[in-house]
Amino acid sequence: MKSWLIILAIAYLLGSIPFGYILVRVFRKEDIRTTGSGNIGATNVARSGAKGLGILTLLLDCAKGFAAVMIAKHFAPGNLDLPILAAVAAILGHVFPMWLGFRGGKGVASALGVYLALSWPSALAALAIFLVVVLLTRYVSLASIIGALVLPVVFLKLTTDHSAIAIGSIVFLSLLVIVKHHANISRLLQGKESKFGSKKNSKTEGVQA
Repeated sequence: MKSWLIILAIAYLLGSIPFGYILVRVFRKEDIRTTGSGNIGATNVARSGAKGLGILTLLLDCAKGFAAVMIAKHFAPGNLDLPILAAVAAILGHVFPMWLGFRGGKGVASALGVYLALSWPSALAALAIFLVVVLLTRYVSLASIIGALVLPVVFLKLTTDHSAIAIGSIVFLSLLVIVKHHANISRLLQGKESKFGSKKNSKTEGVQA
């Protein structure tokens, strides 16, 4: 149990690395929290005018989630519970990073990373749906919400180890991502959500990953 707690702590610390904040601070000498939606995710970094940094933020946020799960898999071969709990810890780290007053991203890119490590076919299926929704609607938030709804269903269909911990954790992750999009959901219903690629970049309209 002690080893599990150590691994989960490592997963949280990995997830809590605020790459979006760090990259913008280092390369643009700005605080991404004062730009656009005010959050540290890849979408807001890209909306700030730094598309290259946005892509890099996406990749690094994805990578830290992937790494957290792979570390857990290394120390618990054949056991899916610890890797899934590590996935939860990593995404909680991204959403609630201790370094930024527990105010972080919405966990979308990190979720892609953890699912790539847990079940890459599930992750790719959800990613394909995400891209289709973005291409059709240009709403990153809507694509993220739909992806969060689809991932648990696909994951359960493509995997066989469905312990109570596994099921509870993936449902929790899905709900966490959706709840973190509550403001986006409200704007979508009101027809006020900004589309990806639009010039609108107000603090109330932005979205994050």
